[in-house]
Amino acid sequence: MPLMGNDLRAQSMLFLILIPLSLAAASPAAAQAPKPAQPVLQDKVLAVVDEDPILKTDLDRIIKLGFVQPKAGESGEAFRRRVLDELIEERLRFHEIDRFGFQQVPVDEIEREVAKIRARFADDASFQRALKEVGLDAKKLRQLVARQLLVLTYVDERLGPRVFVSLEDINRYYRDVLTPEMRRRGQPVPPVEDVREDIREVLKQQRLTQEIETWTQELRARADVIVYGERSGAPLPPVVKKIEKPGPHSP
Repeated sequence: MPLMGNDLRAQSMLFLILIPLSLAAASPAAAQAPKPAQPVLQDKVLAVVDEDPILKTDLDRIIKLGFVQPKAGESGEAFRRRVLDELIEERLRFHEIDRFGFQQVPVDEIEREVAKIRARFADDASFQRALKEVGLDAKKLRQLVARQLLVLTYVDERLGPRVFVSLEDINRYYRDVLTPEMRRRGQPVPPVEDVREDIREVLKQQRLTQEIETWTQELRARADVIVYGERSGAPLPPVVKKIEKPGPHSP
């Protein structure tokens, strides 16, 4: 995945948004000042990564758009916690990438990824409805995708050179993994020459994943991460209320 463009980043910097209810109009007979309306909770902080909050809407957005899928037998609570952990790790990687100033992502790559997301929905109407439900439009979705693609760019440029697959590695995988698996399935074992490059790519991706995990663990060890979660009774972060600006004639 792991995300966000500048305006979305600014939105996510709100720790908690409390919007007051509309006040009922006072009747002419009412002599007293109207009672203040009770605030309505609109969002909630689930975690803070180096003073950068991850909101419940961030989590809902990722799930609604299908960026992460539940595993077989995984409970709803476990799934949401796993997605939250992935968002924390992604935010850590974003912060590191920001330090290196990666900013450009080819437009065609962004459009391809957006098309993949769109393909998860039955039609354009359901796709647009899902975007609206998670507070996105086409522009903000592209910013979200571009942010994710920056991670891949960083990985290729910074971590990719660390990955090396030798001929011995390929032959060992062919002998110890591929051949037994093909025989277990009752399928003919292809000559190693026919599958050498496929094996090389598999091993490269495996090792690149390991490099990403190691890098992310190092980032988390250096970061200040606080997780509040969604369980009732969990400690709450500080509340931020919407404060109306005084009018031009206010004291």
